[in-house]
Amino acid sequence: MNTKNYKPVLVTGATGYVAGRLIPLLLKSGYNIRAMGRSIAKMADRPWGQDPNVQLVKGDILDVDSLRKAVDGCGTIYYLVHSMISQKGKYRHADRIGAENMVQASADEHAEHLIYLGGLGDIHHKNISKHLISRNEVGQVLLSGPVPATVLRAAMILGSGSASFEILRYLAERLP
Repeated sequence: MNTKNYKPVLVTGATGYVAGRLIPLLLKSGYNIRAMGRSIAKMADRPWGQDPNVQLVKGDILDVDSLRKAVDGCGTIYYLVHSMISQKGKYRHADRIGAENMVQASADEHAEHLIYLGGLGDIHHKNISKHLISRNEVGQVLLSGPVPATVLRAAMILGSGSASFEILRYLAERLP
């Protein structure tokens, strides 16, 4: 398959754990990547940050104009953003606004497909976390837009360097 003739793939949340594993795989498969994050410097420091097939763009899901610029000309968009630590505890609201902004930007710029990594869990369970409710809501918002969307659902992702792994390691080191 000659991927050089395809539109660039946009990977949002490019400094995150999943994106850090996804981008090299996409590059190895021959795709041109547009990596979006809030810090060009952080993305440039990644192992793939200087690859000639990667374009680094600054963007924020709460800024629809920056999303339009990031999406412009891309076909597939990987939406790997979660606002767990933003907005002083209002991450659920920030997640929803970000998803709505992505729906608008991807429609405005004629993207072909959105791919979102959400979380597992029964959102009707009495003990479901606000985090998992928020992840589910983001998926529903993305599915509601005019651009075809795929919502993947995964359990906690543990791997060296992931936030979940670092929390687990910290607990294991400090608790008997």
